[in-house]
Amino acid sequence: MKPFLFLGTRAEDLAADGEVEAVLRFSGLAPTDVRRVRLERETLTEAVGAPAEELDLDAFSGIILGGGPFNVSDPEDTKSPAQRRAEAELRILAERVVAADVPFLGCCYGIGTLGRLLGGVVDRTYGEPIGALPVTLTDAGRADPLLGDLPATFDAFLGHKEAVRELPRGAVLLASSATCPVQAFRLGTRVYATQFHPELDADQLVTRIRVYEHHGYFEAGGADVLIDAARAASVTEPPRILRRFVELFARE
Repeated sequence: MKPFLFLGTRAEDLAADGEVEAVLRFSGLAPTDVRRVRLERETLTEAVGAPAEELDLDAFSGIILGGGPFNVSDPEDTKSPAQRRAEAELRILAERVVAADVPFLGCCYGIGTLGRLLGGVVDRTYGEPIGALPVTLTDAGRADPLLGDLPATFDAFLGHKEAVRELPRGAVLLASSATCPVQAFRLGTRVYATQFHPELDADQLVTRIRVYEHHGYFEAGGADVLIDAARAASVTEPPRILRRFVELFARE
């Protein structure tokens, strides 16, 4: 099988390694099935030998983009050099992925990466607090090959400062929530982004609450309340998306 390319942007090893472990566990992939790149510390050229504009997309079964603390809507003067470089590489790669309809699954940060293409707008209008909230599939989502096996409404873990306010041209809305109209969308037939986290279980969410306690996702001193709520939540369906993504797109 051709490997899947996993792109991460988390500088904190505990969260970054936990994210990859969860992706492997939920997708059914072995470590040897995944080529991991940490864009917050290395360029694509350094990691795989080619820049975004020259990367051989046919060398991979598909691409999975994890979440992270970067926000495309951050003021430019607050972005670190690593963030600006990662965003630039991801934009070039995303444009190529959409043009070629390469299998792509962007989890949370994928909304920012894909959501700005083709006239889309990503801003702070529909941020949501950390926790579990119900997500509802649209008619198109219920008919979609990747999301269609999920219940019409399911609980998902999320927590984000930015979201899509206006979809890119041609995007198909697949899922929404009461507080965030765009929870998932598709471009073409094989390029996906989710605002919620399909790779998260309660243990990983607790890890991220601790790691990102001082990153502005919640008020100081609120971590224990969020952790208790995460432990009490029943979030079972979103991880199925990762296994389905592999089932649909893994190839020799």
